[in-house]
Order: sequence, then C-alpha cells, then structure tokens
Amino acid sequence: MTGADGDRLETVRFKGIGVSPGVAIGTAYVLARDQVRVVERELPRAQIEPEVCRLERAMIETRRQLRTIQRDLDSKTTVGDASILDAHLMVLDDHSFVDEVVAEIRRASRNAEAAVRNASERYTAILGSVDDDYLRERVADIRDVARRIIRNLGGGGEAVLPEGDEPYILVSEDLAPSLTATLRRGVVLGIMTDHGSATSHTAVMARAMEIPAVLGLRDASGRIETGDRICMDGTRGVAILRPSDAELAEYGELAETRKSISMNLGRLHDEPALTRDGRRVVLSANAESPDEVEAVKRYGAEGIGLFRSEYLYLARGAELSEEEQTAIYSDVASRLAPAPVILRTMDIGGDKFFPGERPRKEANPFLGCRSIRLSLLYPEHFKRQLRAMLRASASRNVKIMYPMVCSAREIIQANGLLEEAKTELRREGAAFDAQIEVGVMIETPAAALTAALIAPHARFFSIGTNDLVQYTLAVDRGNERVAYLYEPTHPAVLKLIKMTVEAGHAAGIWVGLCGEVAADPVLTGLLVGLGLDELSVSPAAVPVVKDVIRNMHAARAVELAAKAMGCKTAAEVLTLCRAFTREVAPELNQLM
Repeated sequence: MTGADGDRLETVRFKGIGVSPGVAIGTAYVLARDQVRVVERELPRAQIEPEVCRLERAMIETRRQLRTIQRDLDSKTTVGDASILDAHLMVLDDHSFVDEVVAEIRRASRNAEAAVRNASERYTAILGSVDDDYLRERVADIRDVARRIIRNLGGGGEAVLPEGDEPYILVSEDLAPSLTATLRRGVVLGIMTDHGSATSHTAVMARAMEIPAVLGLRDASGRIETGDRICMDGTRGVAILRPSDAELAEYGELAETRKSISMNLGRLHDEPALTRDGRRVVLSANAESPDEVEAVKRYGAEGIGLFRSEYLYLARGAELSEEEQTAIYSDVASRLAPAPVILRTMDIGGDKFFPGERPRKEANPFLGCRSIRLSLLYPEHFKRQLRAMLRASASRNVKIMYPMVCSAREIIQANGLLEEAKTELRREGAAFDAQIEVGVMIETPAAALTAALIAPHARFFSIGTNDLVQYTLAVDRGNERVAYLYEPTHPAVLKLIKMTVEAGHAAGIWVGLCGEVAADPVLTGLLVGLGLDELSVSPAAVPVVKDVIRNMHAARAVELAAKAMGCKTAAEVLTLCRAFTREVAPELNQLM
C-alpha cells in the first residue's frame, strides 16, 4: 500500500492476547465507537411518573432486542453460547440497578437517559476497581445494556456493521457482547480490539463461533483505517498492518498449514493419549459451563478435569440453590458418562462474597479470604454446594476438588463438612456415591512443599499452574509491567511440580495438571517427563496435545525433564522443550 506521494506506507506490527486461534488475512473494517448522546434535564414534577413509564418501555424494548439476538446466536453456534447474553438480561432484571435508576428520576427529577447513565457509571466504577478479571469484564455487560436502554430512549444510534457479504477483519476499541453476537461467521474473518482479555465475552463468543481473535491491542483501532490490509494470528496474539508481500505469503501458507493440521488431528478423536512406548496419559478438558459439554465431546477429551463451579454463581450474580446446583452438575455428568467430571468447589476471591453477606474490603484479595478459606468461613453455603455435588455423583462419574488448599488442616476441615453432608443425605434417603474421590488443587508453594502431608487426606492432586507460577514468582500475569517475568518454565516452578508429583505417587494417588501450561504443546513432553498422570486443557487444545503425546517416547520425555531440572534459567528449559517438540511432532511447528 502506498501513500499520496507514492511511497509505501510503513508496516506496523501489534502484539496482543490471542484468545481465539486461527489466521485471518483481509481488509480492515474499523467500527466507529458506539457513542450515545445524553443531555441531562431537570423534569417538572408532573413529568416524573410519565418519565418512569418511558424508562419501562425502553427496558421492555431492550429485553426484546436481546432475546432476538440470543435466538440468532443460537443458530450460529453449536455449544449453546447464546446463554452468554443471560448476563445482559440479568442486568435488566437486577432490582437494585433498576430501583436506583427509578429513584434518581424521582428524587432528583432527572430525565431517564441521565439516570441510566449515572447509575451505570457508578456500577462500572465499582466493578472496574475490583482485582478480579472476570468481574472487571462484567463492566462491558452493564455498559452495553445501559447504551442500549439509552438508545431506546432516543439517545443516539448504534454502531453499525457493514452490509453485504464482503469479508473483513473487524477492528474496534472494544466490542459490546450483544454486537459480537450479531457477527456473521465467514463474513467476519477475524476480530481485533484494543481492550479485552481471555475471560471477556468477546473472547468466549469468538471461540464459540471459531473466529480468530486478538484482544488487548491497546491503540490498534486508532492506527488502522477501514480498507487497510491486515494479517492476524489468533494463536500467537499478533497482527500486522500493511504486511509485506513476503509476510502475506507466509501467513497464507500458515493458514493453509493450520487448516491441514486441524483436519489431520481430527482422526485422533477416538484415540487414547498413549506414548509410543505405552505410557498412558489421561487427557481431559477444562470447562466452566454446561454449554461446553458438546465441545468437550467434539474434541475427544476424556471427560472434564476441571469444572469451575464459581462461574455459575458469577454469571447468575447470586447464589444458586441446592436444587439448581444439583440439576446443573447432574446434567454435565450424565451427558459425559461414563467419562469422569471433576467439580471444583467455588474458587471465589476475597473481593466477592456470598449474596446477603456484607463485603469486607481487603488490600490484597489474592492473599486474603478466597477459595477454600472463604468456603470454610461460610460452612452452610459450602455444605449446600457439597450436598449438590454429592447428589450429582449418583451417576458414579463425579469427583470433587478443593481449590487453593495450603495445609492438611484445610482439607481435613472440608472433608469433615463433606461427611456431614453424606450423613444428612443418607438420613434423607438421597442417592450418592459414598466412595466419591476427593482431591485438592496444588496452587501455592506451601501446598507443593507440604504435599506429602496433604496426600493422606486426598485421592488425587491437580496442579493449578496459573496461580502456582504467580505465587512462586510474585508476578501478576495481568500486570503488563511485570508480565515478562511470568515464566512457567522457571526452575523454581519445575521443582515444585516435581515435588508434588513425587509426593502424590509416594502416597499412591494420581497427579494431574489443569493450568494453561497444560495446553501448550511445547511443554507437553516436559510435563509427561515430570510424571504427570493427567493433563486438563481447553477443549480445542486436546487434539494438539494428544498428537504430541502419541508421537513421543515416555523414556525420552523423562530424559528431557531430567535435563530441564538441571537448567539454570527458564529460557534454557524452553529451548530444550522446543527442540524436543520439533523432533517428535514436526507437523506442529506452525502451531508453536
């Protein structure tokens, strides 16, 4: 591409977060920022109640629009991700939010547009300051619903997508979830946004619709113009503005190679994750919603190795009853039976409390009252969840796992409540698996260092490397200033993993790993060599990881791990792992 003076315009490379895999090459369409116009007015007293009625009509129309979008999304995806707009509908049904808007209209004689804007700004300011990725991402839900209500009150137009069937790569500062739901697969080749993370609705929906996406590109939307040529890679998290001919050829070849690899990996669906010399590794999938069960089956995972139960609460915005939980857990278990389903009890942080409880502000919630600590602090809430999990275990394929256990005392306390729940269910005549397996997540250095003391009270360990790496290296992986220090192959992390595996095996229990590290095919040989019995990854990562396992010899992986344990730096370990993976699975080079 050339400028007005005939000179070729500069190529610009962007680095963001790859949240939905795949390569896209095409022209950009830059979405204008979705602005709503709000003029604040003071109302005469006679207009206050009619204004409340006007607000109600706008909310009814908003709900109708969201239902229409939800039905349309249902026809586009195969894993039920239309339910993701339930969060928007819950905002409309949130009495505290609606009552606050109505109260401002009546108390301050404010027009409805201004009252909606003010209430949404107060809510988003609170959530945006919370030290939790998931809750911060819910800010988008409130903003999206507030903009839609204001538009239906007559306060501005909606961001418009291009008409017709001409393919494009969508570039935006941010992308409202309800707008994401209207995207057309095949027309939208890829998604690029300045903001967002792997937990955002945009990321979840892009994966569900299998559209490559790179988020967190900071200022990309301000530097790209509609019509610009773009190459993007949703696996590596990179995008190139005005790529050279050589780069266009490289990415075109990469896209074809990945398409071919994906088709070839499909043949592994029913094959076990078995090394060439007969070592069996259980390959499971991580999930956080019943909607993901179909993806777990489609990609050939051997059940669910981590079901994040807290996301059911966060999506609802309220605690679920025992009956509701039992229904959800039972549905997941029955649809996957006889494959195992490991239900993790709530991993809620110190900045999120049970409905009805008074929040306590903590300076550092990730070192505060969270996960198993919070559950033990509220035994009745915790036991309600344990009863639901036990009732779901009647299918005999359910296991229970406690998060962030740091000492034997915590699992002893939790198991005590589990026994109470069993006694109650026996008394009530409810069916459950009396021999249900109970395990713990090893996510802190304390748990890894005392794994031998914890093991007698557990039936399995599952290493959560996302937190283990952060706590071991004192690095917040969401902090861009120190993100370069987040190194899963750091010698300290490897020693803690090895120590956990050895302690578990010495006690006769199996050891898995369910962090993001497990989904990286470059590290598969190292993890197998360290002795892990199970790996739990995102559903889409199952075929790639399985391919590496089936192409390696376990004996060689053990040699790799031994060499890695002798390395002085994370970079040295990574170099060894890359060389090993290229040797055993050269067909995956383009994916690494």
